[in-house]
Amino acid sequence: MGIVVQKYGGSSVADATSVKRVAQRIVATRKAGHDVVVVVSAMGDTTDDLIDLANEVSPLPPARELDMLLTAGERISMAVLAMAIGSLGHEARSFTGSQAGVITDAEHGRAKIIDVTPGRIQTALDEGAIAIVAGFQGVSQTTKDITTLGRGGSDTTAVALAAALEADVCEIYTDVDGIFTADPRIVATARHIPQISYEETLEMAANGAKILHLRCVEYARRNQIPIHVRSSFSDKPGTWVVNADDIATIRSEQPVEGEVLPMEQAIISGVAHDRSEAKITVVGVPDKVGEAASIFTTIADAQINIDMVVQNVSAATTSLTDISFTLPRSDGQTAMTALARLQQRVGFERLQYDDSVGKVSIVGAGMRSEPGVTARFFQALADAGVNIGMISTSEIRISVVVSESQVDAAVNAAHEAFNLGGDEPAQAVVYGGTGR
Repeated sequence: MGIVVQKYGGSSVADATSVKRVAQRIVATRKAGHDVVVVVSAMGDTTDDLIDLANEVSPLPPARELDMLLTAGERISMAVLAMAIGSLGHEARSFTGSQAGVITDAEHGRAKIIDVTPGRIQTALDEGAIAIVAGFQGVSQTTKDITTLGRGGSDTTAVALAAALEADVCEIYTDVDGIFTADPRIVATARHIPQISYEETLEMAANGAKILHLRCVEYARRNQIPIHVRSSFSDKPGTWVVNADDIATIRSEQPVEGEVLPMEQAIISGVAHDRSEAKITVVGVPDKVGEAASIFTTIADAQINIDMVVQNVSAATTSLTDISFTLPRSDGQTAMTALARLQQRVGFERLQYDDSVGKVSIVGAGMRSEPGVTARFFQALADAGVNIGMISTSEIRISVVVSESQVDAAVNAAHEAFNLGGDEPAQAVVYGGTGR
């Protein structure tokens, strides 16, 4: 049979008991006739502990050395898991990211994969072994230094290996039973989604859903790799992430017990939220050609990604306007410092910073052909007493910025307004407590 790539997150390999359970699942897949490649994250909170250690010994750890330190967590996981598989009578070989052929650019902490040359992995498979790969890491094509892909990068490692090996599927094992219509820790009636398209998953990941890493889904869509999101703590069927055109085929070949197939796709697939953003407002910007470009070029030069942008109509009496945008909260101070240096040249009045905001988004391909979605969403928020600060839309998404204290209320209101819980929703279980 074909190659199966499996990825296990930190909560799935948090301790010796968990590692043994994962080893049994891997061996069962091998006994079913598949060649198996496994990608592992660091055990439990190891990465956070290593970051804390680095910060204790250095106020500003060098990026190169921080990458060298952080990759140790995944190397521990891969070796321990290989030992556990060996104790079950199957050969397993562990590989670092560089040994597995994961080639990246030279950007420490947020490297991008340039190429994957899995020669040693293929050799191990050809010789009957199970390959265990340390996720989240690679080696720079130019400097030959060890690099990391950023938090959640093990998902991307798994999909990249699946594409390079032409695997049948990439299974992402987490501590929940797949993807749900909302975060089950906020919405008690969140419903399991059996199948969802790449584009809907991309929007949900980009807007705060924590199950899959954004770059992982982008890589899968580009290379047409089916992703199967499952829990390592149960045998439930999980969620398939595939092309929209393939969803009907999966439903017919792998029916879910009790699932009633709709005549048409649901309007909204899910509600996502994000508490990790902040808002900056540049007040009193001269309404002249090029000033907005100067502001956002400064942000780009600081290597900061922005999300939502709103520019007010300039006041007739002053010809000044305000520009607001959201960005990762962790980049807030860097952005404020960079913009402060720009103030004299651009001539804006002042900067405002607000880190007590959250983003709530509804996502669904069905809204393309359904009028009134925006009105229903905004009415639900109004009925819940939630004030909207900013609005952003795409073809299949509507996002709003609200007060962080109102995020839970907004998520529940949207979930109820679009009847995402169903008549008899199953209670979602977060086995490991993290949602990853």
